[in-house]
Amino acid sequence: MNRDLYTRLKAYGSSDFYGFHMPGHKRQMLYPFDNPMGIDITEIDGFDNLHHAEGILMEAQGRAAALYGSSETHFLVNGSTAGLLSAIAGCTTRGGKIIMARNCHKAVYHAAFLNELEVIYWMPQMDTINGINCGLPVDNLKKLLEKNPETQAIVMTSPTYDGVVSNVDKVVEIVHKCGIPLIVDEAHGAHFGFDPRFPGSSVGKGADVVIHSLHKTLPSMTQTALIHLNGDLADREKIRRYLSIYQTSSPSYVLMSSIDSCIGLLNERKEELFDSFCQKLTAVRDQLGQMEKLRLFTREDAIKREGVALDLSKLLITTRGTNLNGKELSGLLREKYHLEMEMETPGYVLALTSIADTEEGFQRLTQALMEIDGQSAVIVEDSQTGNTDTGAGASMKGNETVMSIWQADQHRKKSVPLGESSGLVSGEFVYQYPPGIPLIAPGEVINGEILEQIRLAKAQGINVQGMKDYTAESIEILDDIRR
Repeated sequence: MNRDLYTRLKAYGSSDFYGFHMPGHKRQMLYPFDNPMGIDITEIDGFDNLHHAEGILMEAQGRAAALYGSSETHFLVNGSTAGLLSAIAGCTTRGGKIIMARNCHKAVYHAAFLNELEVIYWMPQMDTINGINCGLPVDNLKKLLEKNPETQAIVMTSPTYDGVVSNVDKVVEIVHKCGIPLIVDEAHGAHFGFDPRFPGSSVGKGADVVIHSLHKTLPSMTQTALIHLNGDLADREKIRRYLSIYQTSSPSYVLMSSIDSCIGLLNERKEELFDSFCQKLTAVRDQLGQMEKLRLFTREDAIKREGVALDLSKLLITTRGTNLNGKELSGLLREKYHLEMEMETPGYVLALTSIADTEEGFQRLTQALMEIDGQSAVIVEDSQTGNTDTGAGASMKGNETVMSIWQADQHRKKSVPLGESSGLVSGEFVYQYPPGIPLIAPGEVINGEILEQIRLAKAQGINVQGMKDYTAESIEILDDIRR
């Protein structure tokens, strides 16, 4: 029997590699979870139906709602993606208009495509030296709403993949005065609100729809997530209808059991688990703050760039101003220290931590980074890559949009060499994955800055995805359209 994938997974699971990446259970058993085959069933008598919950699953979802303080919560077994697709479809009409943060996950762009939406982009602030997406300027949202009063929904990501939290409280105040629902992709903040040392959840701040990926930052299996519905601005019935469309008709009881077990664990032990976690994090961040060449991204860095807080569980180490790039630092951590990071970019690496991380794991990470900082990293004199503070930052630059994502999809396309595509209109998405934020979307004009970002990512071995050509040597463009 050929079981190469299973064999490799077993070998990795029993190795000494330590993962500072998703899922948040970190391969630890914080609650009893025996042979998954023994609990893998279908909708038999007594076990309810996720798409028509009125028994044990309704009760389980009620426990999740009570934990988060939501008036209505639904289990997601297709990840936060299913929640985002359903929320946006449920809050808009086909061909309508939304305002969305440009740093949203690709699932939000897919929702705009599927619903033929006109998209108005809300640009975040950037740490331009390190390439980090930061906070969303509230004043800019006010201006966008004044120019686009027919907007049907606002979609924002907070926290970002890197942990920067935007001013959700103020956004709620602004959009609710306009009678517009706010959808918050809080996929990376499922652990918010359980300890005062972390930011509060957007559920408690009044957001109409909040999506949480339990599997990202909490001890729950991959694909498990929640969607919370509050207030009366979002059409709950319509969202429920789309949940039954975008979620599988055969939801896994193994995954739903993992969600319920995670909720049960938090109900019983959240104070103890988060207190221990925060103490470990404080020690780690204090130690990493002493690095002399590599640099830990801090709360102060986030606040200078329109953030109101930083998720301290995201350990973001910048390499600018040193002889290393993010790919090389990640490679060192993997090959020499058997530590696997969540993400690597040209300018930094990101380590995701959770309540399931062990003292030993944290010690290995801090010792490795301090050793690399002392022995491998070298300061280089380069005005373009200096690791000095970059001040208030700048807004992310928007691409020129010729037509909507949906319109571009209907257009005739052809493939051209990437280097010859400047001034042409893209017919496909291009993004680095992770985090899955498009560098360019269909219907946008390809420019030299985008091409340079793609070139740099490829040169440093960063994953460039979304293109028909997996080698990223050519790109699909709209035929006969040039800017």
